[in-house]
Amino acid sequence: MKIHNPFRTALVATLGVGLGILLIGSLQNLSTVLLYVGTALFLSLGLDPVVAFLERRKLPRWLAVLVTILGVLGVFAGIVLMVLPILVDQISQLVRRITLFLQSTYIGDVKDWISDVFPGLQPSFIDDTFTRATDWLLENWGTITESVIVVGTSIITGLFGAFIVLILTVYLTASTPSLKRAVYQLAPASKRERFIDLADQITDSVGYYVMGQVSLGVINGVLSAIFLSIIQAPFPAVLAVIAFFFSLIPLVGTLTGSTLIVLICLIPGLGSPATAIAAGIYYLIYMQIEAYVISPRIMSRAVSVPGAVVVVAALAGGSLLGLLGALIAIPVAASILIIYRQVLIPRMNEL
Repeated sequence: MKIHNPFRTALVATLGVGLGILLIGSLQNLSTVLLYVGTALFLSLGLDPVVAFLERRKLPRWLAVLVTILGVLGVFAGIVLMVLPILVDQISQLVRRITLFLQSTYIGDVKDWISDVFPGLQPSFIDDTFTRATDWLLENWGTITESVIVVGTSIITGLFGAFIVLILTVYLTASTPSLKRAVYQLAPASKRERFIDLADQITDSVGYYVMGQVSLGVINGVLSAIFLSIIQAPFPAVLAVIAFFFSLIPLVGTLTGSTLIVLICLIPGLGSPATAIAAGIYYLIYMQIEAYVISPRIMSRAVSVPGAVVVVAALAGGSLLGLLGALIAIPVAASILIIYRQVLIPRMNEL
């Protein structure tokens, strides 16, 4: 191919590359904002089934949105007011007990306890491990202190981001129909009806998925609080909150939260091996019931996703966007499956 004006071609190519780099840089700078908007959109789709239910009860749209938002805020405010004093008290007790344990326990006592629990370990191996751990702490003390400061800053930033997401969620929930109509206008008139049907299926599946995942978290949290109180586990309110939030994570959340709770029950001076064993047996039984009874009933209205796709989607979403990516990966995969089954496959069969 003969290039008639090399300078102009090179200039256009350079401008194109520069524009691409500028767009990529802009997306990176706006990544936090886009994350807030995506989270708010995800939550608003989760609240939309509740709003639609109230609308079917003859409530106007604005009143249904207001009742839904006030109901959600009221529930969370009630949970905070009910749980926060217990959490503060129990966390304070936890800190005091750990402090007393560290102040009243010598390294020799810890070594003796490890030797009693794991009699197969050689004393020289235990001594070498403690020496290496002490050296590592002394060498990395500055890094650990900086990490604590970074964690504190991240918590403040997270609270500010949560407030922004809350405001955006309220706005998007109120304006969901107008946003849908605006998106629907982008489709050609000849295919608009089909496009609307697919879009409604996708938004409904996302909404039911969010509501279902929250319901699983509530069930796990309430049952955990009851059972852990019965077996007198340490700080049952704190552990129940851990169970609730970990249950929001798809695929591995319940397992991870249960493992963490069992390990906390093993901490010397707080729990006991008998308590940890009882908690472990309970969570093994609960995970089976959740997987085969509770989850299928709650998630029956959401689009089913094959197990292999769930694993790949959760891993990919977690790698791209962290915890939020893992949360939204499954409904995104469900949406892609809807398009695959109802658009791509029929079109390929027509060829």
